[in-house]
Amino acid sequence: MKNSVFILTAIFTCMAVQGQFGKKLLKKGNVDAAKKVTKAMTLSDEDMATLSVQSVQWMDDNNPIAEVGTPYGDRLAKLVEGLENEDGLQLNFKVYEVIDVNAFATPDGSVRVMAGLMDLMTDAELLSVIGHEIGHVKLGHSKKRYQSAYAISAAKDVAMANTGAGKVLADEQIGGFVEHVLNAQFSQSNETASDEYGFKFLVRHDLDYHGMQGAFQKLADLSGDGGKGSLTSSHPGSAKRAGRAKTWAAEEDAKKEEE
Repeated sequence: MKNSVFILTAIFTCMAVQGQFGKKLLKKGNVDAAKKVTKAMTLSDEDMATLSVQSVQWMDDNNPIAEVGTPYGDRLAKLVEGLENEDGLQLNFKVYEVIDVNAFATPDGSVRVMAGLMDLMTDAELLSVIGHEIGHVKLGHSKKRYQSAYAISAAKDVAMANTGAGKVLADEQIGGFVEHVLNAQFSQSNETASDEYGFKFLVRHDLDYHGMQGAFQKLADLSGDGGKGSLTSSHPGSAKRAGRAKTWAAEEDAKKEEE
């Protein structure tokens, strides 16, 4: 299997704040860039979708994709058949044939699953992770992460504008932007909310909701080996979350028995 190309490297340029800063800020490029920093936290949904599509395209171009007709591609296509729309969000799915134990979803509805995760998990467990990642998008967590990453890129524009090359998400910026997005961790409250969304996602689509407990238990077992780009590092407290998923499953089982 090909080595992961998901461990990215980027250097964010810092601009020294000196006496000449006020004079430089008068340049049109600097003024425009400063406005982008302010705009970052109020990006429209349309702008957010554009940023999302640009970043996903970069990731798709820089990772080996398991196409339909391959074991990984066929397995995912079969798993997500009929799940192309989630509460108004159009979804598209791909497998990155890399060793990372990871998956993510972006604001435009792109869902990417790593082959390493597929090797580790059963179909039911994998679907629970997918539902959880979609939850981050539907609950607005992913949008906030993109806003933060965009603000950093916009701030870099101020430095780049002095060379006449400044623009939002310039080609040389996209890799750093993506790295920041992927390495940022969600808060514990965000994770809990997405766990609950993911569980309800499984119930709503009549999928095996018992898989969530198994998924978190496997992540807990691997947590000592988690690294960048791994669910084991970005999803702490997996053992506790496995217990919570077990409780939810038991409650759902009880409901079904009463029906």
